[in-house]
Amino acid sequence: MAGGNFEKYKSDGSLGGNVLEWVDARFPATSMWKGHLSEYYAPKNFNFWYFFGSLALLVLVIQIVTGIFLVMHYKPDAALNAAGVPVAFASVEYIMRDVPGGWLIRYMHSTGASAFFIVVYLHMFRGLIYGSYRKPRELTWLFGVGIFLVLMGEAFFGYLLPWGQMSYWGAQVIVNLFGAIPLVGNDLSILIRGDFVVGDATLNRFFSFHVIAFPLVLIGLVAAHILALHETGSNNPDGVEIKEKKDANGIPLDGIPFHPYYTVKDIVGVVVFLMVFSAVMFFAPEGGGFFLETPNFYPADPLKTPPHIAPVWYFTPYYSILRAIVWNFFGLDAKFWGVVAMGASVVIFAALPWLDRSPVKSIRYRGPITKVMIALFVVCFFILGYLGTQSPSPMGELISQICTVFYFGFFLAMPWWSRMDKFKPVPERVTVK
Repeated sequence: MAGGNFEKYKSDGSLGGNVLEWVDARFPATSMWKGHLSEYYAPKNFNFWYFFGSLALLVLVIQIVTGIFLVMHYKPDAALNAAGVPVAFASVEYIMRDVPGGWLIRYMHSTGASAFFIVVYLHMFRGLIYGSYRKPRELTWLFGVGIFLVLMGEAFFGYLLPWGQMSYWGAQVIVNLFGAIPLVGNDLSILIRGDFVVGDATLNRFFSFHVIAFPLVLIGLVAAHILALHETGSNNPDGVEIKEKKDANGIPLDGIPFHPYYTVKDIVGVVVFLMVFSAVMFFAPEGGGFFLETPNFYPADPLKTPPHIAPVWYFTPYYSILRAIVWNFFGLDAKFWGVVAMGASVVIFAALPWLDRSPVKSIRYRGPITKVMIALFVVCFFILGYLGTQSPSPMGELISQICTVFYFGFFLAMPWWSRMDKFKPVPERVTVK
């Protein structure tokens, strides 16, 4: 069966071949293997940026598997136990201290949450610089944006479950933001909380969303994302469509089978990733207070507010955008417009396929305007992320407002600056660099 030669394997008369033939008569196992691996032709010039898609899938598996084991011992109960500690918080401590290997599973899950966003952000950045959102991959990109939105929801709902100080107050702040929506805001906040305050009903709702609802949606969107990708074919650093030039057998001249070539190559990325992942998990699982904040090691106390409430690091760029809006417009207060800006800052990624008007896809063949704009966008994103972890200050507010203006200007002005930019001729065939 080396190289995916299922037909030879099926015809050799062995028990395994007979079983595979029986399965194929009832389920498209061989055709799926061929269509998505052994006979799926990918461009031959993939570079290291293309590791992050498969790594995102790996982290998803890690999160699901570790989540299953955590659910076996976790109790979504905000009531106080005999020691005066919330049951949910105590169950996390029980996992860490008394369950064999529980500390390892918990740290894999908490480190995996941050790792998930790191690889997804890098995966999205690769799509941005190489134009992977351009025709004919618009739907693939939209499925990817959907994955990102659901992933943010999944992370938010899971953030409350440890029932620590930052979990509790972070959820309190975020849920209260929905109250800024005119007419339905207050009722919507109560609906999300399940009560007038964040409490046991909220914990159980968030638990059900985190464990059942959002993972199902996430898995469905990942499957749709991969199916759409394999229908149109993968993009490449040159932005050349390899399906346009094929040999007499209909095989792309610049393509190679995904298996075994890229499955083997991805193993290199997986090994490096797992080395870094393990180093963080074993030696710095708190990530300097960014992966696991210090206040979250204390049980939730509704009567004691932490000095500074901030979301976990992967939400902080959008939190900074929320705080940057301090003006009232059209009779609506700044809080409402901050929520609108925060939501728009995520959803606007979905418009990229129609905002980019450049005649070329890849940054390799674009001019200085594109490179400068993308570089400034990345710098602004990091600045917003940092400011979101800090206490509000006049200088921080001013800088976040400047970065917010550029953040949205990057997208809204893209139809003009992408068309104005110079570009170099794109080769007819892919180049291996």
